[in-house]
Amino acid sequence: MPPKSVSALRRLRLTSVPEGVSFLLLLVCSVLKRTTDFNAVPVMGAVHGVLFILYVLFWADAWNRIKWPFGRAALYFVLSVLPTGGFFADRMLREEEKAGVIAARARKEQTGTVSAGGSAVNS
Repeated sequence: MPPKSVSALRRLRLTSVPEGVSFLLLLVCSVLKRTTDFNAVPVMGAVHGVLFILYVLFWADAWNRIKWPFGRAALYFVLSVLPTGGFFADRMLREEEKAGVIAARARKEQTGTVSAGGSAVNS
């Protein structure tokens, strides 16, 4: 997997958990608004909105760079609109990111551009 694809995965993964947490907090704030005088919905709504927009932008970038099949891309999008989906997306994206990094290292080792210490050498 090219480095830019791994970066796209990392951005998406690093946005998924905060987006999921903000969604859960927004749900809690919605309940509190209706049961108490506490109203943090406008603030949490804005925070969640910004994080959701970032997630969707990073999702589209990752889909474009990695060329996921439609079903895989749709799964990551659906996870973004489920209350705890961001946590599942994080776990799945972490595995994909790890696999991409391992594949990139294996390709470098095959071409002989990585020494035993992991730094690039001129062969």
